[in-house]
Amino acid sequence: MSSIGPDSQRFVIVPHRPHLRGWLLLAGGAWLLSIVGIGWWSTRNAVPELTELRKQMSRLEQKFDRQTVELDELKQQSATLKRSDQISRSANIELQATLAEREEQVAGLRADVDFYERLVGSTGKRHGLSVHEAVFAPETGGTWQYTITLTQNINRGGITKGQLRLSVDGVRNGKLASVKWDELLQKPGAVGQPFSFRYFQQVEGSVMLPPGFTPQRVRVGLNAQGNSVDQTFDWNTPKKQGD
Repeated sequence: MSSIGPDSQRFVIVPHRPHLRGWLLLAGGAWLLSIVGIGWWSTRNAVPELTELRKQMSRLEQKFDRQTVELDELKQQSATLKRSDQISRSANIELQATLAEREEQVAGLRADVDFYERLVGSTGKRHGLSVHEAVFAPETGGTWQYTITLTQNINRGGITKGQLRLSVDGVRNGKLASVKWDELLQKPGAVGQPFSFRYFQQVEGSVMLPPGFTPQRVRVGLNAQGNSVDQTFDWNTPKKQGD
């Protein structure tokens, strides 16, 4: 009798069963077929829904594009209408301002014509040398341009000559003050401005008011051939006081 050693336990005798391998192959094939079938069924049922979703998305994108274009067009129309309305309003305001300016000019010309007709006409009231109005307008640099209108219609055949001086009454540093002709011209000992006319003349020039001085009235002094005239006018209006 032979003895069995420890190495003999490494080997196991398995009986040969060929039909078991066949069953395993069939089971694996069935599993693969089930996987393929499930995939085919899922694809068949999912593809139509996916296609429909893609169609809906395409329609939504097209609708979005159309609405975007319409929105841009509406914005453009709104901007155009707004600009047109602004232009119309601006043109209307400018037209109204022009009409008002023309009406004022016509009224001024009509008043001038009436004034000159009374001055040189045979029915006009006769008066000697006088100041019709005194107008001041600001200039660049802080100076003031004055326009003094002188008239007379007594001496119809002669020339009236003389000199004009101005002084301005107002307030400076909270106190009443008067700025004389020399200070207005910033020329010590300045002579009067000459004038010479038959019926009327507009004497023009520029003066400088001192800093901190608020003008209220202007005094116009005339000296013509021994005849002196002194008249006072409001600074803001050409109408003289106490005429």
